[in-house]
Amino acid sequence: MADAQAYPVRVDASLDAPLSRWLWLVKWVLVIPHYVVLAFLWVGFIVLSAVAMVAIVITGRYPRAIFEFNVGVLRWTWRVQYYAIGAFGTDRYPPFTLAEDPSYPAHLEIDYPQRLSRGLALVKWWLLAIPQYIIVGVFTGSGLWAAWQLGGHDSGWGGSGLIGLLAVIAAVVLLVTGRYPEQIYDFVLGMNRWVLRVAGYAALMTDKYPPFRLDMGGCDPGTLTLPPAALQDLPEPSDLPSASLPPAPPSVPDRWTAGRIVAVVAGAVLVLCSLGLLGGSGVALWAQANRHGGYADIGTATYSVPGYALASDTIGLHLATGTVSDLVGTVRIRVTPAGGTGPAFIGIAPADAAARYLAGVDYATVRGAAGDHGTYTEHAGSAPAVPPRQAGIWTAQASGPGTQTLTWTPRGGDWMVVAMNADASRPVSLQVNVAATLPALPWIAAGLLIGGIIFLAGGILLIAVPLLLVSRH
Repeated sequence: MADAQAYPVRVDASLDAPLSRWLWLVKWVLVIPHYVVLAFLWVGFIVLSAVAMVAIVITGRYPRAIFEFNVGVLRWTWRVQYYAIGAFGTDRYPPFTLAEDPSYPAHLEIDYPQRLSRGLALVKWWLLAIPQYIIVGVFTGSGLWAAWQLGGHDSGWGGSGLIGLLAVIAAVVLLVTGRYPEQIYDFVLGMNRWVLRVAGYAALMTDKYPPFRLDMGGCDPGTLTLPPAALQDLPEPSDLPSASLPPAPPSVPDRWTAGRIVAVVAGAVLVLCSLGLLGGSGVALWAQANRHGGYADIGTATYSVPGYALASDTIGLHLATGTVSDLVGTVRIRVTPAGGTGPAFIGIAPADAAARYLAGVDYATVRGAAGDHGTYTEHAGSAPAVPPRQAGIWTAQASGPGTQTLTWTPRGGDWMVVAMNADASRPVSLQVNVAATLPALPWIAAGLLIGGIIFLAGGILLIAVPLLLVSRH
């Protein structure tokens, strides 16, 4: 019992009575505004957790302002889950606040850690917690941790897991009998408590490992404040009535105002956007530095189809010809016969002309970007009427034994690339490499770099100012 009392993540709840027999059927709709807000709050949670990890590694302390924000996000998420698919334990609509609401029947408190291990901060959230994640995955289905890692696209943990299943069963019983089965309630609360303890540990808010124990019932044993002499006579949490809860934690001044929350979330979004821009700049600079013969390699893939031809999707270049050539430059496509096939053919033609040539032909369209093996869409038919070199439709073409190289300066319009055996035989098996000069690549890299720096600076400023204001109060 002492371990339970000492655990710093405490989750309490009380079951409202009576509960509406029908409201639970529409709660998933009613909480949509909360899920929208939580999606943004979890973006802030992720970014601030990364900042907190750096601070812990350097100083051994979790910045208190960030700690209050992240606890607030977990608290907000818990209230929404308690109202909806995570428990259906109340008909009271959750408040839109990070702060503790003593009047609401669901509560979450996490003790602020004065010191944290610098080394554990690097490994506990991904390595040490793996056994816990497996259990949490069973409880939640989709998984709270997976939601965090994916940017909060699913801020809840009900649904396909054991928690959601039992909550729905309890709701059906409520619909039929007018009573929420207390045994299911206790079990559901115990699983939710387990999930939130793991969430607190994974978010670096404590170094104490979550216990492998299901403390059932609405009353968290860690919330009970009895003298040590009385602990030996304390009943197990599952033996306590669900409504027998200690007084709710007192309300404290909320230093995270709506404006500060919005600023932090906006800053977190800008920081994540900046990472994408800076990553794109890095890729562009790498491609610029690894040109061969003036061409930047776009990708290489091997394609094998049973039909007579392999065609690309329609390539739409709906810009002025000068703009296209400035951006793309010259395109080079190399095809090499594979698997002992004969001479190869590669051609580029207007999309409508290529479609007429391939009408009624057994061929495949490859889906995906250049260099991606992709997936195929098969088109049933027969052999082409004439070999490709005699079609007279190609803007650029190359054919013959061995590796064939086609160069083409793009211009506006809809285009299609077609690869075949030069004698129009089947099957077609070719290795295809695509490259381009990309004259605008240095400017694109510079633009992405500048944009990334601006977004990063703006995001840091939007995050830092509210954190400083919260820390001063």
